[in-house]
Order: sequence, then C-alpha cells, then structure tokens
Amino acid sequence: MADFVHKFTVENLHIFYGVFCAVRDISIDITEKAITSIIGPSGCGKSTFLRAFNRMNDLIPQVRTTGLIKKDSADINGVDIVELRKSVGMIFQRPNPFPKSIFDNVAYGPRAHGLKSMVDLSEIVEQSLHNAALWDEVKDDLGKSALTLSGGQQQRLCIARALAVKPDVLLMDEPASALDPISTLKIEELMLTLKQDLTIVIVTHNLQQAARASDYTAFFNMDEDRAGYLVEYDETTKIFTAPKEKITEDYISGRFG
Repeated sequence: MADFVHKFTVENLHIFYGVFCAVRDISIDITEKAITSIIGPSGCGKSTFLRAFNRMNDLIPQVRTTGLIKKDSADINGVDIVELRKSVGMIFQRPNPFPKSIFDNVAYGPRAHGLKSMVDLSEIVEQSLHNAALWDEVKDDLGKSALTLSGGQQQRLCIARALAVKPDVLLMDEPASALDPISTLKIEELMLTLKQDLTIVIVTHNLQQAARASDYTAFFNMDEDRAGYLVEYDETTKIFTAPKEKITEDYISGRFG
C-alpha cells in the first residue's frame, strides 16, 4: 500500500465520549481514489471513526479526540471546518433528503456557498444527478418533492447533493442497509464509478458488500473495555482470503459478530 497516494493518514487516534474510550489508538493510511471498507461487530466504533474524517464528532457534546488525522498531508484540525466538510461529504444510513424539490435538494450546497446563477445551478444539478446515476429517472420531475422518490432513489439523491459541492472524499455510513437488494447493487455500482474521481470510505455490516465493492478493508473489534481498535488492514482480497489474524478469519467466516 505504500506505493499509492494516501488521502488520509491517521496516527494514534483515540476518541472519547466523556471518560469512555470509544476508539483506541488507530493508525491507518487511506488510499486516494479507492474504496476502503470498515467492518466489524456492532459497537466497535466504526461510525465514530468514520465521522472523525470530517470532524462530525465535534458536534457531539463531551467528545474528545487525541492523535492526528492528516488529509492531503495537512492536519484536519488546522483546516477551516466549512471547507473540510465541503471537501469530505457524508452519506448516512437512512436517506435524509430535505422536504424540498429534487432540484432544491441538489442545489442546496452550492447556494449555501453563495452561488446564485440559475444557469450555473442548473448545470451543477444536472451533472450531480448524472454522477449519482439518477438523472434519467428524475429529469422530468425536478420540481417534485424529493420525498416522493423511492428509498434507493432518495439515497442516490443524497449522494448527488453531496457531489454538488465537488468533494474529493465521500464517507458512507451503512448507505445501503435500509435498501432492497436491487437498490443496494445500484449504490455499489455507483461507488465503483465514483472512485475514479473520489476517495470513498464506507462502514458496512454487509461482508459481501465489502468483498464486492472495496479495494481495502479494515477490520475493527472491541477490547475488554469495549473500546474499538484496529485488528488488521489490507487489500480486501487478502482480508477475505488470507487474513493474518485468527480473529479476522473467525469474523469473516461468521463464527462471531
């Protein structure tokens, strides 16, 4: 993995909720323009770790972080928070479209950053919907409420909304867990297309999804104090076919978790 460009470098990361250590001593490099899956049993800090990349944990009272996360070699704590979250988009477990039109959902971010030209907004909306593989399904209904879309369409709309501000990273927290199998495959196909331009980090409980869609996989577990820690991290094919640690093999084979 050392031959590839690293989008993020994480060094000795600890994340605390008050006195409870939720994530313990994580060091990992996230490869640029690749899909990295984070797998592990429930409660092992996967989502907490994911939210650290765009400092979403800062919004939670009593959360404290130690260690270092660098994006493009710059400490994210020294980066303007608005610019950081603009460049590091986030897709959540359940689709969360705004109660607005399809157009206004996608245009929301560019407008929030000061763009007023309807010509420019229309171009961004169309391109973002194309990039989210949704344009052909909604191009004649842009004025309709986003809430009228199916669950899978809503999730792709949320991806289009994130893409509209031109991020270079997309964080995805169980993005297909609430979707049917066909919609899930559409999200996976979309991820494979987007990684040509974006770095994607996805938390998933679906081991088949991690095996199908990701280039790298990080396996997290919990210690006796329920702190999440990194067991091993490697190319996905190696994690699933020849893991170094027996506990990884046990998790992959369904013996626990």
